[in-house]
Amino acid sequence: MPTITVPAALDSLATIRDYIEREVPTDFRNQTSNVLLVAEELLVNVFSYAYPAGYAGSAQVDLALVQDDGEEKLLFTVKDWGAPFNPFEEAPVPDLTLNVDSRPIGGLGVFLIQQVSEKQSYQYVDDTNCIYIVFKKK
Repeated sequence: MPTITVPAALDSLATIRDYIEREVPTDFRNQTSNVLLVAEELLVNVFSYAYPAGYAGSAQVDLALVQDDGEEKLLFTVKDWGAPFNPFEEAPVPDLTLNVDSRPIGGLGVFLIQQVSEKQSYQYVDDTNCIYIVFKKK
């Protein structure tokens, strides 16, 4: 499956959506909506916060089939070259005990990603934020 690189801008979400809808393998088609959700949650944050104002950054997205625990799984990868940020450790944990009216707007992205995917990991390698999300067949 090809890798795509897009400008770090919200209007790039349409290009990424098209890529995901086209490239998710047949055996994982029932995970397409989850991959789209994860992509939007991660990339809106990259586009909004990874780069300083006025800097034309980019993001790279990749889908690949991998073997994990003896099963074929779908690996979705997002890379950016902004400031180091591990969303799985640095994003605030939402207080799910609060009622909807008492919760602050936003802050559920990492929680949602963890709910719809099997595994999530982060690495900072060669000045690159690398986020890996694994989906299993349903």
